[in-house]
Amino acid sequence: MTNSAQAGQSAAGVREFKMPDVGEGLTEAEILKWYVQPGDTVTDGQVVCEVETAKAAVELPIPFDGVVHEVRFEEGTTVDVGTPIITVDTGGPAAGSGGGESSAAQAAMETGAGAAAQVTAETAQEQEAEPEGRQPVLVGYGVSTASTKRRPRKAASAQAGQPAQPEPAAPAPEPAADGYGTAAPATGTRPLAKPPVRKLAKDLGVDLNTVTPTGPDGIVTREDVHAAAAPPQPEPAEAPEAPAEPAQPAQPARPAEEAAAPAGGAASWAAAGARETRVPIRGVRKATAQAMVGSAFTAPHVTEFVTVDVTRTMKLVADLKKDPDMAGVRVNPLLFVAKAFLLAIRRNPEINSSWDEDRQEIVRKHYVNLGIAAATPRGLIVPNIKDAHDKTLPELASALSELVTTAREGKTSPAAMSGGTVTITNVGVFGVDTGTPILNPGESAILAFGQIREQPWVHKGKVKPRHVTTLALSFDHRLVDGELGSKVLADTAAILERPKRLMIWG
Repeated sequence: MTNSAQAGQSAAGVREFKMPDVGEGLTEAEILKWYVQPGDTVTDGQVVCEVETAKAAVELPIPFDGVVHEVRFEEGTTVDVGTPIITVDTGGPAAGSGGGESSAAQAAMETGAGAAAQVTAETAQEQEAEPEGRQPVLVGYGVSTASTKRRPRKAASAQAGQPAQPEPAAPAPEPAADGYGTAAPATGTRPLAKPPVRKLAKDLGVDLNTVTPTGPDGIVTREDVHAAAAPPQPEPAEAPEAPAEPAQPAQPARPAEEAAAPAGGAASWAAAGARETRVPIRGVRKATAQAMVGSAFTAPHVTEFVTVDVTRTMKLVADLKKDPDMAGVRVNPLLFVAKAFLLAIRRNPEINSSWDEDRQEIVRKHYVNLGIAAATPRGLIVPNIKDAHDKTLPELASALSELVTTAREGKTSPAAMSGGTVTITNVGVFGVDTGTPILNPGESAILAFGQIREQPWVHKGKVKPRHVTTLALSFDHRLVDGELGSKVLADTAAILERPKRLMIWG
């Protein structure tokens, strides 16, 4: 496959920047936002646009200096990898494409320069939830041979340097959208807001230019967007006068719940005025759907459940939060579930495997890349902790904390979401007791961690209030039989019931 990040040329001194492969063989990406327009000066390494692949949203830096000559695709357009998306007049003679610029672009993408994945984990506790990770299940690699049709560009970007003629009788045109459904001000500046907040504004139909920021340094926060999206409280309606004209046939009254439905999704029910809203399936959600369908109908799933008394673990969590040796790291129940699961895998290593259909082989993994499922506005992602089996409890706590923080800041890279071997999904953060999680493609086991509740429990012959949770383990029955799956689940539960087994078994 040719270097997808290479910069080509179309004329003397005008160079092309092609859509790079930023996600392990993905074949296309959607342009979310342009940060430059024709006539703008750009420098080597400057971010010129944001694109969304099947894994994450990524900012693309340009690999040379010059003046933007042409922006070839509008925001919202899906472009094949390898297709030129922008041309830059470098002011120099024509030169062969590739070489140093190609290497610079590729190096910038591989090192993650400006390529922050815009994903925000919505966690209700200090732990991540929701299963269904993804691996690249898109079929085919490299550049599509199909021709790419270009949509007509907006007049403002097509005629750089030529001011639009005013139309006295027409209403003022709306500012160009910024890729998150918010309009960019005519002055060229845009409201300060993080990408997840812009995505939220798009979903709620809120123009960020109309929102009063309350965050530090004038940053628009999620609360600001929700406040702007909240419909004004209607005043009590007065009794109508006798109609001057014949009354129209009365429409069926909508239920009060529908009329007062809060804003959410693509638009609120009340604002949309329609009974349905259609949302295009693309990007991360499209990849998730394909991965889950492929997993569900390829690997024969078996799910087993166990309910366990975790009172001792909860006491240990409380003690370690006060321990000076654990200062600066996040200690929570998920940490001990992860540690218990890793120890159970060490005691039963055959479960840490994958099924190679092409070669008809079972691949035993001698390392554990532990995935933690996360819910984001773009869809479900599963970043993983590399070599989690080698980490001490403080190291694992730090890794989990970093994983959560990175996801919240929207910086999870595609590399952090690949190569997982087993996964934990914390459905307990949603108040759910358990579930039947679907395997990540290429993995053989996924553990669901339910909500911890205080319940009456028989302890030492007496009914007492104890902290209880339910664990559910789904596994691929092609390579994990009932005995192996049961041992892993039972060992995990046993460690959480008596956490001193971490020392005895470890």
